[in-house]
Amino acid sequence: MKTTKLIAAIAVSAGLAFGVAAQAGEKKHEEKSISSADVPVVVQQAAETEAKGGKIVRWEKEGANYEAVIDKNGKQVGVEIDANGKVLSKHNESKEHKEKGEKY
Repeated sequence: MKTTKLIAAIAVSAGLAFGVAAQAGEKKHEEKSISSADVPVVVQQAAETEAKGGKIVRWEKEGANYEAVIDKNGKQVGVEIDANGKVLSKHNESKEHKEKGEKY
């Protein structure tokens, strides 16, 4: 009986250790604010098309991709665009920053 508990304790400990190691190896979602001058023209053009009457309020760099934060009708939308000008995704920017506890 003691051997079974010992094996179970070792298995649980090993599982926890691997879980912590896996999390440590994950890259965090890193955003870096950049100037529009640092954004390729093709990316800026794609963002302007997405804005359609809205205003680009800031640019962020996320890895190899760019994010335009667009204020449209009082709502901020983040549009992720690759370096070739292809729109990859859109999301509610205010919801994202509310989760992180950030204020803009």
